Amino acid sequence: LRTALHFARLEASNNILMICGSSPGAGKTFVSTNLAATIAQGGQRVLLIDGDLRRSSLHKVLGQDPRNGLSDLLAGRIDAASAIRRTPIDNLHFIARGEAPPNPSELLMRPELGALLKTAALQYDLVIVDTPPILAVTDSAIIGRHAGTSLMVVRFGLNPAKELALAMQRFEQNGIELKGAVFNAVERRHDTHYAYGYEYRSGA
Repeated sequence: LRTALHFARLEASNNILMICGSSPGAGKTFVSTNLAATIAQGGQRVLLIDGDLRRSSLHKVLGQDPRNGLSDLLAGRIDAASAIRRTPIDNLHFIARGEAPPNPSELLMRPELGALLKTAALQYDLVIVDTPPILAVTDSAIIGRHAGTSLMVVRFGLNPAKELALAMQRFEQNGIELKGAVFNAVERRHDTHYAYGYEYRSGA
């Protein structure tokens, strides 16, 4: 995934990566966290931002407190220096969700988000934003306008083709081009020679 991302970003307008999904349970947070850690361990400075202001679990994965995060920053209660935290992984910094707001979409539409991402893009080699499912809320469509690269996480056996097509349509309607998909939790079969063919047919 790290290698594929390198090539996907060659023509990107910036170094901001949005990780999105069509519905809950695809594994966006799993992919976001592990990708961020892998790239940071490779020597690049990475900022991981929890862009799910509604039902986030990213702070739990990192063993962090969700308070004093993105929502508080966008609302003007804290500054960026107070929101950005170190993690046990060298080169990896993190912005938590913050206090769960009553108006997530309105907060994300504020100019403060664009200002934060532009500044972070200059300070880090890669900025990864984990976002909520596009078919549940519009938040990822708002965040995606700031991202140079957007990837959708698809879980084997969970996300049907029609659902993915609808998700892609939603992003297209908002002017966001998906650079690719990350297939999560793909099951290996005994006859690996035919595994790909089976997955292709079942998703057609």
